[in-house]
Amino acid sequence: MKRIGFLTSGGDCQSLNATMRGVAKTLYEKIEDVEIIGVLDGYKGLIYGNYKKLNPRDFSGILTEGGTIIGTSRQPFKLMREPDENGMDKVKAMKNNYAKWKLDCLVILGGNGTHKTANLLSEEGLNVVTCPKTIDNDLYGTDMTFGFQSAVNIATAAIDNIHTTASSHSRVFIVEVMGHSVGWLTLHAGIAGGADIVLIPEIPYDIDKVVDAINKRTEQGKKFSILAVAEGALSKEDVKLSKKDIKKKMKMYPSVSYMIGAEIEEKTGQEIRIMVPGHTQRGGIPCPYDRVISSRLGAAAAELIIKEKYGYMVGIRNNEIVPVPLSEVAGKIKAVNPDSSIIREAKNLGICFGD
Repeated sequence: MKRIGFLTSGGDCQSLNATMRGVAKTLYEKIEDVEIIGVLDGYKGLIYGNYKKLNPRDFSGILTEGGTIIGTSRQPFKLMREPDENGMDKVKAMKNNYAKWKLDCLVILGGNGTHKTANLLSEEGLNVVTCPKTIDNDLYGTDMTFGFQSAVNIATAAIDNIHTTASSHSRVFIVEVMGHSVGWLTLHAGIAGGADIVLIPEIPYDIDKVVDAINKRTEQGKKFSILAVAEGALSKEDVKLSKKDIKKKMKMYPSVSYMIGAEIEEKTGQEIRIMVPGHTQRGGIPCPYDRVISSRLGAAAAELIIKEKYGYMVGIRNNEIVPVPLSEVAGKIKAVNPDSSIIREAKNLGICFGD
């Protein structure tokens, strides 16, 4: 009998359940005797020994269900080697529970921080296979992560819905999209939603260039402007500051969009409104595209388990599912290249990036 553990870690998103379903259905189909256990609430469950046995019926009806049926939590990688408040060695505890539960493999679904810890466990001798999850699409080694397209759809819908009220009231609207370090989500939603200005972390903005773009639209008789702003967007001045100084500066505002809005209002005299979709971008039903790639990724992860090929993430490259060594994934980020064709094409459409 094979005993497989499932673990979801980090921020939740659409298609976590769909991916686990893909793994489980393939294992049940291909292996005569398999038992699956769900590690509860991410790495916390692996550290403190919390789990539950899962049955085939647990994977029925969850293809379209958001969130994760086994819970998740954020456990910073930088603290994994540090004892907890009771002096517990977290890495040792995870290894002990893996052995105690007699697991043949641990399937881990997560993003950047999750993959750092997954690689650590692999290096410590555990059999690990991972699947790429994040709405930010910033995981190295894969062209696409599940959850991203669903989040793009939600962020795009938010921008779509702002158009009519922005036009009716002749206002400048800022829609703040998730993305602290990278701008894939803001970039795609901005293009899809017809945003006039897109500000992402990879391209530090000049507020005067942003104002010029708004003024140009006004001179052309266009009554409104819409900005898609990543929550991690930085000005050319702020990018030179330390994280501590940026945090100190931002204390005056709920988020970067409010700071940008105040600056635009001061320079143009136009009314500015801020809209923050927030965690709605992580929630709800996964879109069909995510359901397809999640099912494919899950099936491919199960194939690696059957072949006993461990220490890999299943990634998507040129629309093919491929195994990527965890050592190549851990600690790396896939950021938007300011010189890439998608940026050039967006600029050709007239989108301003503030540079």
